[in-house]
Amino acid sequence: MNHSIYSADRATHSKIVIISLLAAAVVVGITASFHADTRIAAVERAAVFKPGKPVVLGGSAAVAVR
Repeated sequence: MNHSIYSADRATHSKIVIISLLAAAVVVGITASFHADTRIAAVERAAVFKPGKPVVLGGSAAVAVR
């Protein structure tokens, strides 16, 4: 077994790269699944804004309708 990264052969480097890619894929998959669950829950909880009647604000001659 190669105990040093400097004296490691091509097979050892390949194993390290494959294991790190698999670990990264697992982390991305878990993160994506949690993110998808929270996004679905957020859509279900979203409040709908329904505008009411116009409001007239004024304390002087100028009238603002909103």
